[in-house]
Amino acid sequence: MRALSALGRFLYEFVVGDDWTIAAGVVVALAITYGLAHSGVTVWWLLPLVVAGGLSASLVRATRRSER
Repeated sequence: MRALSALGRFLYEFVVGDDWTIAAGVVVALAITYGLAHSGVTVWWLLPLVVAGGLSASLVRATRRSER
């Protein structure tokens, strides 16, 4: 049971890390991409756009916090 708990903590830290909004954005983008791809729309560009936007927003928030 201890190993399962350690695995859960590791996965949480690996996926969520310091900023949960990036992980949530990627999950939402994956769901939207899945839905649109199954309806016949070409959406290969959506995930890189969401990741770049999420990282940019995360960097802006981090630098604002460090400037205070």
